[in-house]
Amino acid sequence: MINKPCLLFLIAACILNTAVAQVTDSNTPLHALQSDYPVPYGPQKVEDITAVLNRLYNYIDDSTPAKVIDRKSKTEITDLSKLTPGAVFEPGVFRLISYEWGVAYGAMLLAGEATGDSKFTGYTSKRMELISSVAKYFKANQSGQIENNPVRSVLNPRALDDAGSMCAAMIKTISITKNQDLRPFIDNYIDFISNKQQRLADGTLSRNRPLPDALWLDDLYMSVPALAQMGKLTGDLKYYDDACRQILQFSERMFDEDKGIFMHGWIQNMDVHPGFFWARCNGWALLAMSELLDVLPEDHPSRTEILNLLRSHIAGLASYQSGTGFWHQLIDRNDSYLETSATAIFTFCIAHAVNKGWIDYRAYGSTAILGWNAVQTKINDQGQVEGTCVGTGMAFDPAFYYHRPVNTAAAHGYGPVIMAGAEMLNLLKNYQVVINDSAVMFYEFGTDWSNNR
Repeated sequence: MINKPCLLFLIAACILNTAVAQVTDSNTPLHALQSDYPVPYGPQKVEDITAVLNRLYNYIDDSTPAKVIDRKSKTEITDLSKLTPGAVFEPGVFRLISYEWGVAYGAMLLAGEATGDSKFTGYTSKRMELISSVAKYFKANQSGQIENNPVRSVLNPRALDDAGSMCAAMIKTISITKNQDLRPFIDNYIDFISNKQQRLADGTLSRNRPLPDALWLDDLYMSVPALAQMGKLTGDLKYYDDACRQILQFSERMFDEDKGIFMHGWIQNMDVHPGFFWARCNGWALLAMSELLDVLPEDHPSRTEILNLLRSHIAGLASYQSGTGFWHQLIDRNDSYLETSATAIFTFCIAHAVNKGWIDYRAYGSTAILGWNAVQTKINDQGQVEGTCVGTGMAFDPAFYYHRPVNTAAAHGYGPVIMAGAEMLNLLKNYQVVINDSAVMFYEFGTDWSNNR
């Protein structure tokens, strides 16, 4: 005799077997079955991308107050003509002056252009105006204050981290707002990069940490965009030449042609260079090339070589994209975690290269779509970016990279995500993106893609 639980089990099993049996290659077009994607698949709508950008804007605007307060009384100084040596920026989640926030300032300008919404541009122009006003005061009243004032890195940069990203953002701001108060600080930054930062004998920018004569791939972004923008601002070819030299001399030492990606660190006179292919530094390198190619004259003798390097790098990166759309913290190690900021930078750069016609949209457009679909899942309801690796130095062992923390206060993720979203809007303006044969396909506008079946 069969008890009741066993009977119910047998009935359920029969129903399940019957349901499964009904789906066969003979009676069902199996290729049309819906895939179980871990992230959204296919093009996002313009309004959905814009909503993500607005959510990011609201959080960032609240988290970076554009105010100056008195250090002791904590009261706001609203009249900037009455600044005092005790003036500081009102603290927020993120600093107003940092290389990460230089990226964010440029990203806001891109978002303003892509969306047509002036609030994004206004975010950058308002804070740049505040920074220039405070810097002017402390430049004129430096006595005894240079170490403690809130604009020390503007007036006295000591590393490429201090100078390059903020310099590039200031030049981009000038091109839109015409705020010439920024120009003395731009000149100060570029003087540091060109004349004061340590270099190897062949002129390659270097550091003495963590070991003497070290190359950090990150430093391509901390120098090249500023040099490129200065070339555009002044028309002086020496800035373009130096920017190209950095790209090519870094790549000669650090680009793995077999993998199509860069190692993170390189030390002069080290016999063996352990290759750890950290994702975000690869993002900085690719972004540096992208920003240089945006302004480098078409007839510059290094342009073709740098464009080919960018193409090789994108091909290498695309081969390592995971099925979720993200890239791993160590690009070539699938057991390292999936990381947001690098994925956002790669997404931006690949979409930008498609929009510029530097790479084939048919081959790489869907790579960018998948990357954005992954990134937007990491923007929470508050507008915070999740899954971003915190600041990371150079190392020669895997544990260091595998176990770097992630945090929503890691400023490195915000600018890249805004850039990625803005460029995706441009991508949707330039191409028809549709699901054809269940896969993402790109077509030029005017193409009757429905016949491609």
